[in-house]
Amino acid sequence: MELIVLVDDEGTAIGTLPKAQVHHGDTPLHRAFSAYLFDDAGRLLVTRRAEQKATFPGMWTNTVCGHPGPGEDDAAAIARRAGFELGLTVADLRPAVPGYRYRAEFRGVVENEICPVYVGRFEGTPAPEPTEVADWELLDWAAFRRRQDSEGDAWSPWCREQARLIEETGLIADAGPVP
Repeated sequence: MELIVLVDDEGTAIGTLPKAQVHHGDTPLHRAFSAYLFDDAGRLLVTRRAEQKATFPGMWTNTVCGHPGPGEDDAAAIARRAGFELGLTVADLRPAVPGYRYRAEFRGVVENEICPVYVGRFEGTPAPEPTEVADWELLDWAAFRRRQDSEGDAWSPWCREQARLIEETGLIADAGPVP
């Protein structure tokens, strides 16, 4: 059973709940992460969420996002989820937007997260877990942003906002993460 870490407004852990009890119309604030992972050619791996997911099903989004478990740091959680969802390993992970927090609602289900954002590289060939990932693509950053602009709500709200914030950090050039 996956446990989600509940937090107060300062990000301090205040308890846990099973994942199945967290996401609903009045979702408590909890820990999460988002990762934007690039191949060696500088292309971003984007994913489309499986249709059976409880939150934001069928939407395109960043490479991997999820929730660190109790006592698990973000890097370990990102590696765990990238391995499970996509069969990939993670390298060169670094924070991009460490203080990111958001709240979004879709079809009556709310996300309410303190969600640090990371950039890094992936190694391997994507092999999606179909209950998590319906599709994937490799895009250079400019093509990724053009698709977000033209497809709007086909992309998760956090991904659209995080992409703009990542650009503002200067960590991304046309060829992917700046070393």
